Amino acid sequence: MLEVDKVFAGSIPENYDRHMVPLIFEAYAAETARRVASFSPLAVLETAAGTGAVTRALAPKLSADATYTVTDLNQPMLDYAASRQGLDSRITWLQADALKLPFEDATFDLVCCQFGAMFFPDRPAAYREAKRVLKPGGHFLFSVWDRIEENIFADDVTNALARIFSHDPPRFLARTPHGYHDKDLIRSDLAAAGFCDVAIDTRAEQSRASSPRVPAVAYCQGTLLRNEIEARGAGSLASATDYAEAAIAERHGRGAVAAKIQAHIIVAVA
Repeated sequence: MLEVDKVFAGSIPENYDRHMVPLIFEAYAAETARRVASFSPLAVLETAAGTGAVTRALAPKLSADATYTVTDLNQPMLDYAASRQGLDSRITWLQADALKLPFEDATFDLVCCQFGAMFFPDRPAAYREAKRVLKPGGHFLFSVWDRIEENIFADDVTNALARIFSHDPPRFLARTPHGYHDKDLIRSDLAAAGFCDVAIDTRAEQSRASSPRVPAVAYCQGTLLRNEIEARGAGSLASATDYAEAAIAERHGRGAVAAKIQAHIIVAVA
């Protein structure tokens, strides 16, 4: 992962929430919320919360006396998440680095993180921090995307951009969001951090959109792929988005489109 793969700013938070969340995140957010609630935690920490897809799904499922601390490294993402959430005295919003959590040991019953671990520059260190702030026997629940070939629209966009930028293909999607899918490596990283009883569930869903334009805009303009495209020249973003749209339409049709997405959902015990 490159350093620029962590900077969600400018118009990216709004575009991310408007396009990416309904396209690929909402189904997994609902599943994450269901699984978290099944443990009946009273003190929950969410790291790398992004624009709050899990927060919006989980808050209604927590008990009235629960506390819910929602964090992200990127203040613009966190601000956008808070703006989308109704007033809730149980929720505390805090900018925080998952590798240096500002909490005492054994503070939380459960730590959750949806599609954030791929962005951690030192995953075992982040996992050690999660374990440190968990109470003994507490749960760490997180998800990561499977390999890009199992996530069809992302693969379509990546392949399309490789054709128009053949001298320097933008590889953000393959490199970072879909770059941490090896289950043996995930288990090894968690073991290095001291976790036990690791369960990994690979879960497929369908990504649906009203037209090929939606996933093209979502990936090209609502993720950090945008920065890579724009770095390749003035006007690149519009033409790249159009080209990605045409590639998706050629493969999936010009009306409503649907394609497979796949992720690993991991639960580990502190």
